[in-house]
Amino acid sequence: METQEILFTFLGGLGIFLFGIKFMGDGLQKVAGDRLREILDKFTSNPVMGVLAGIFVTVLLQTSTGTTVLTIGLVNAGFMSLAQAIGVIMGANVGTTVTAFIIGIDIAEYALPIIFLGTTLIFFFRHKKTNNYGQVLFGFGALFYGLTLMGEGVSPLREVQAFEDLTVSMSENPILGVIIGAVFTVSVQSSTAAIGLLQQLYGQGAMDLAAALPVLFGDNIGTTITAVLASIGASIAAKRAALSHVIFNLVGATIILIVLVPYTNLMAYFQETLNLNPEMTIAFAHGIFNVSNTIIQLPFVALLAIVVTTLIPGKEVEIEYKPRHLDPSFIQRSPAIALGQARSETLRMTEFAEKGLIEAQQYLKTNQKRHAELTIQFEEAINNLDRKITEYLMMISERSLSDENSQLHSMLMNTVRDVERIGDHMENVIELVDYQLTNKVTLSEEAVADLEEMFELTLQTMKDAVSSFENSDIEAAKEVVRQEEEIDRLERKLRKKHILRINESRCSGSAGIIFVDIVSNLERVGDHAVNIAEAVLQETE
Repeated sequence: METQEILFTFLGGLGIFLFGIKFMGDGLQKVAGDRLREILDKFTSNPVMGVLAGIFVTVLLQTSTGTTVLTIGLVNAGFMSLAQAIGVIMGANVGTTVTAFIIGIDIAEYALPIIFLGTTLIFFFRHKKTNNYGQVLFGFGALFYGLTLMGEGVSPLREVQAFEDLTVSMSENPILGVIIGAVFTVSVQSSTAAIGLLQQLYGQGAMDLAAALPVLFGDNIGTTITAVLASIGASIAAKRAALSHVIFNLVGATIILIVLVPYTNLMAYFQETLNLNPEMTIAFAHGIFNVSNTIIQLPFVALLAIVVTTLIPGKEVEIEYKPRHLDPSFIQRSPAIALGQARSETLRMTEFAEKGLIEAQQYLKTNQKRHAELTIQFEEAINNLDRKITEYLMMISERSLSDENSQLHSMLMNTVRDVERIGDHMENVIELVDYQLTNKVTLSEEAVADLEEMFELTLQTMKDAVSSFENSDIEAAKEVVRQEEEIDRLERKLRKKHILRINESRCSGSAGIIFVDIVSNLERVGDHAVNIAEAVLQETE
């Protein structure tokens, strides 16, 4: 084969392999339903359960990085502790070995028929679930077809003296193999692809087991770099989770390198005794390494959490998605107390809306991504509480309520709906600022000052609405009604000023659209704030 043909075959195979892994993972996720976040939430009560949940979710996603990202989001949301997250990350390391075992099954000759079967299910059936299974099959076939091409691309390396010398060096100096494995994994951003290539090289006889195993451990270290890169500029929780992943894999690789010679002999024994093909031998080595590493380090999860917290100090903004007050037992015992619980939870919801608006304002002023992330987290927390409180109130409505409690029940249902809509408008503002930054739209200084004025008035109105709800404060509620009228007047005034700026060419059309939409969203926030205040007034009367 010519050099160009070798290169094109290998790169094409790598591309098809990566696409197959991604496509199959997406299909598996659709087949399982979009409940992976809930699985991680419900089944991570302790690190051991976290490991099992991490294995299951990673098998479905076909990417340990994807599981880590989901886990980081749950830590940010207060759904799980750092110690539980570390358990999930350990499980993700074990779960990602499943792909290596799949590769070890010698069915590459059936790759093209499997691709055809997957294509048939995708294009000739209208049933969505059937299409999802087709996606899984197509990705599965593409994975093996890509591996076949990669194998054809690397097979000539057996005859290249320089590569043979390199494998000898890796056998004599395992650290070199670890570095090569880590660098390649970082380059392709996929440990699965790196290990798949290693299986092909070992299967083609291009390297011996003593050279292949250090590269395998380097692949495991390299996969942590992806999480590190993803955590740059992210929250403290994200950085801690990424660092725990790095420490976990580094410690495991260090331990295994200390016992590398007996471990290599053990793998050679398994290969001979169990009559394993070369690809399956690498899969066994990968699986045994990650399972052993997890078993060894699992008892020290709490210590690892302390270490990463010490190395990355700081207090994270805590946004607890889970309801604190909705105890179902009160519904049977005393619906009046249950309504009080729902009221307390609704107050948390209104506070999230107030804080989310503040973060949205800061994002408009500073353009720092952290403020946008926090706003979205507050919005997600509001959506979650909306569902939970509404379900709780629906259960309360099945009980016999007094006229007073019925009125409170109705007020809470309306307030929850209004706060949820405020969360949507917060998110709209973030999307508008994102659009501004992506398309490099510049707002004039006068427009920025006008938006700041609108934000301040809306925020004050929202704060007074929260205060009126919390304390049943009639005066605060009346102030909200007055301020909402002022918001309406300010909106009309700012629209007129905006049109004047456009006519005088002091503001571009794109900037004008963003300006008007932000003002409009803030005016609607004022509408929902006054709904909360008017509900308080009605309840008090």
